Amino acid sequence: MTKEQKFQEVEKLTEKFNSFKNFYITDASTLTVEKVNKFRALCFEHNIEYKVAKNTLIKKALEQAEGDFEGVYDALAGPTSIMFADVANVPARALKNFREDNDRPVLKAAFIDSDVFMGDDQIEALSKLKSKEELLGEVIGLLQSPAKNLISALQSGGNTIAGLVKALEERG
Repeated sequence: MTKEQKFQEVEKLTEKFNSFKNFYITDASTLTVEKVNKFRALCFEHNIEYKVAKNTLIKKALEQAEGDFEGVYDALAGPTSIMFADVANVPARALKNFREDNDRPVLKAAFIDSDVFMGDDQIEALSKLKSKEELLGEVIGLLQSPAKNLISALQSGGNTIAGLVKALEERG
């Protein structure tokens, strides 16, 4: 790579790190070309951008990007690929799904909204994280529940009260 190509690559990576709040650093070495292509296709299906880059270029891009990425630097050793995603748990689920039949890619680190998760043993926990949309749905459901209970109680109670009033009227 020429200096100009490296400079352009660092700029592209910096732009990616600034535009995505979530990224995973993995090691897909030892996978055959066929398996790597299958993994890339799986990433494409889940709207994950998958990129292979040199560690030094990744580190330079992280240093130029907005945010504190120091916790990720230790993962930048050996063969490295990056998975960029808008939804934090999608790459973990893709990795978990692909790893049912394969031993790689191995998770080195994940950066999720300023939190760093180190090591391959974090895939299970990351795959169980709820997305922003799922959390909002749960909160809205919890907020609506008391209101729905109150309305149904008032409606059923209203019929009972109306029935009592009518019965008293007929008696009186």
